[in-house]
Amino acid sequence: MIKNIIFDFGDIFINLDKTATPREMSKFGFTKMTPQIEEIAQSYEKGLMSSKDFISKMSSIFPNATNNELLYAWNAILLDFPEYRLEFLEALVKGNKYRLFLLSNTNEIHIDEVIRKIGAEKFNRFKNCFEQFYLSHEIHFRKPNADIYEFVLNTNNLIAAETFFIDDTKENTDTAEKLGIKCWNLQVGKEDIINLKNKIN
Repeated sequence: MIKNIIFDFGDIFINLDKTATPREMSKFGFTKMTPQIEEIAQSYEKGLMSSKDFISKMSSIFPNATNNELLYAWNAILLDFPEYRLEFLEALVKGNKYRLFLLSNTNEIHIDEVIRKIGAEKFNRFKNCFEQFYLSHEIHFRKPNADIYEFVLNTNNLIAAETFFIDDTKENTDTAEKLGIKCWNLQVGKEDIINLKNKIN
């Protein structure tokens, strides 16, 4: 019996355009993801460097870009947060059937931009739906590494078999499944989080 639900954020609640950032970065020389850029991005996502250091490192790779252009490109991935999804989540909270958690790979710049785009009031409505609100840059773990799931399970005394995890990235749900967590690898554009009850039963 499922007692706990862990939600991803991007493309589960807020819509993303994952092609937008490389598209914008191509304007100042980006052609493909390199090991150097990937290491910087993942370190930043784990909170191992400040936003200032992140922009500085990216600026050294793309010297033709201004800091504002780098920020714009980095945030281009972020789209809208449909109200109906937040209302669905709030109804789930009122049902008081599950313990709810958020677990997102994200970073300070993106979260600041999300708050700017949707407003602090809506962001706080969203955040307040969860017992714990775990962002990778604040807890220094990131998906799909097993330690991030173990951290959530152990910190909150959750039993894996009683826990349901939703994420749009198969690599993330694959790792969670190996730990005994039940998963839904949501297919973006074909499925929506509001259909949760059809998946969890």
